[in-house]
Order: sequence, then structure tokens, then C-alpha cells
Amino acid sequence: MTGKYHLPYRSTADAPYSVVITPETAGWTYSGLRVLELPAGGRHIFTTGEEELLVLPLAGSCRVTCDGETYHLEGRASVFDRVTDFAYVPIRAEVTVEGEGRFALPSARATRRLPFRYGPAEEVPVEVRGAGQATRQVNNFCAPEAFECDKLIAVEVLTPGGNWSSYPPHKHDECRDGEVVLEEVYYFEVAGEHGLGYQRVYGSGPGREIDVLAEVRTGDVVLIPHGYHGPSMAAPGYDLYYLNVMAGPGAERVWRFCDDPAHAWIRGTWADQPTDPRVPMTTATGRRKA
Repeated sequence: MTGKYHLPYRSTADAPYSVVITPETAGWTYSGLRVLELPAGGRHIFTTGEEELLVLPLAGSCRVTCDGETYHLEGRASVFDRVTDFAYVPIRAEVTVEGEGRFALPSARATRRLPFRYGPAEEVPVEVRGAGQATRQVNNFCAPEAFECDKLIAVEVLTPGGNWSSYPPHKHDECRDGEVVLEEVYYFEVAGEHGLGYQRVYGSGPGREIDVLAEVRTGDVVLIPHGYHGPSMAAPGYDLYYLNVMAGPGAERVWRFCDDPAHAWIRGTWADQPTDPRVPMTTATGRRKA
């Protein structure tokens, strides 16, 4: 079933977007992602309809205009260069993006119309998660506790070459104590021209069957409608980045998940291990030297 859920770079392209994931094409209800590619002097105008979204520079800078206001996004040279600033765009809006580069537009079907807003890079919470070879960096720029949205949750994860993240494997496909239902998109970039990583997704019970072990490269997407997901594996020598986009039916915008019981014990080993000194890899001011 890998082919249904692993979408290689440009396999969903519709110019000027290199990636187009909608709730309809994904076969679910809430989460979406587009990646806008603009040449020098590029300009793109679109409407949001019933989706709230973010303009998140992956590489390059831009101006974003909406509701009579304009924000300049300084952006970054690449996802491995620095933590970026971003903009939030509400439902039922017309948006103009002008600039040069690649810009992720993570989205969620929403009902509340919130204000058009700017998210400074300096205010993005940067978390070092895990330990040992499970050390990774999480940029919680649009986590529930960090930035207000109606439905949308989005974070960035950077994993040094040779490390594992999204580990232990976890799921969020049931509504119960300690868990909520969230549809999730993983968008990947890998350092180096020939960089590669791997993503695992597997079933969590009857009616939630899925079996993915995908080699991922820059621009690839993995869809996770349900099931345990992880690990995300960075091959030695190639740092791995992914953007997580999540949304679901819950009345409360929260991110609660459940570890696979077979591997949950691993989380308890971190207290006795040092974190990888390469992490955090980036800050709001640039690439950090280990």
C-alpha cells in the first residue's frame, strides 16, 4: 500500500505548485498542503475558501498581502539554514504572495475566521526532543500552545544524519483519554543532492490497516490517515527535515498521541543518555555550530 500513501516529488504537481494535497485527494476531511514555487519576481494570487493556512518559507523570501495588510517574510536559504518567520492567513480571504523561492502552505478546513497575522522567527519555540540517536529538533511554530489557529497544527522536525525521529512509533487515530484523531501530512527535505531518508507507517488495529516503508527524498510526501508512524530515519551523512501538518474533528485543538506499547519503553531510556551535540541544528539567527 506504499504507493497510495507515499507521493514522490512532483507526483501531485499543478503549476505553480510542486505539491498539492487536499482533503479530497488524500481521502480525508481536514488536512492539506501545497508547496508554491515562484521564480525571481514571481507573484501568485489565490483564495483560501474554507481553509486556514500558513505561508512558510522553505527556501527564499516573500511578501504576503491579505485583508489590506502586507507582511515581509525574511525566510531562509534552506530549511537547514535557520528557523523561519511565517504568516497566518484566514478562511475566506484573497492572498497575494510575491517573491522568489519555495513556500509551504499547510492548511486545514476551518470554521472560525481569525486575523491575518505575522509569526516572527524569534518567537518560534525550539525543542530538543529525545536523546542519543533519537535526538531531534522540533520547531513548534504552530503547535497549539505556541500559535492560535482554529484547526491547524504544524511543526518542523530536523534530524541529524544517522538519527531516528518520530520514535518511538506513535498514533493519533482514536478519540479516547490521552489521544485525539488527527490526519497528518509529512513533507520531506533531505540535505545533499543525493540525500535520502526512510519513513515507516503501520497499522494500529482492525479498520486501520496501513503498511508503508518508503525511501523519501526532497519534495516527497507521506500521508498518514491512521496507524502508528515512525521511525523517520535519517541516513548517515544526510540530515533530514520534515514538516508535519495535522488537523482533525475534535472541538479542542490539541495534539495527543499514544506510543506503540511494544516500543514505548524506549522513551524511558532517554534520561540516562546525553542528547546529540549537533542538536539544535538551527536557531532564528542561523545554523548553529556544534
